[in-house]
Formats: sequence, structure tokens, C-alpha cells
Amino acid sequence: MKSTGLMLVLAGLGLVVIGLLVYSGALSWFGRLPGDVRWEGEHTRVYVPLVSMLLLSALLSLISFVVRRFL
Repeated sequence: MKSTGLMLVLAGLGLVVIGLLVYSGALSWFGRLPGDVRWEGEHTRVYVPLVSMLLLSALLSLISFVVRRFL
């Protein structure tokens, strides 16, 4: 039960840090990386953030690995 509480606290702190980064504008580059597909027609906009989601997936996989390895 103690490790579950610790994981919840760490997840909450992580969300606070991410929220502060988004609020401050430090993550304004996310979603505008080379490889993110953006197509704008006359009446249509299509946006597919391929590279951004690959980067996010790799980061979350790394965090998951570290948490499982050391906690």
C-alpha cells in the first residue's frame, strides 16, 4: 500500500511540473516538430502529430522502465 501512495504522489508531482511547463510556454515547440503532418485546405484542416507522439511514447516508455526498475 505504501508504494501505491508513493506512485500517486510522484504522478501528481509530474503532472504539476508538466502543467507549469505548459503554462510558462516552455513546451510551445511540442506539436510543431519536423515530421508532424499539417495540411490545410480551403475548408479543412488536418493535423497528424507523428513525430511528437513518437517522442512522447519513447519518453513514457523510458519513465515506465525506470519506475519498474527502481521502485
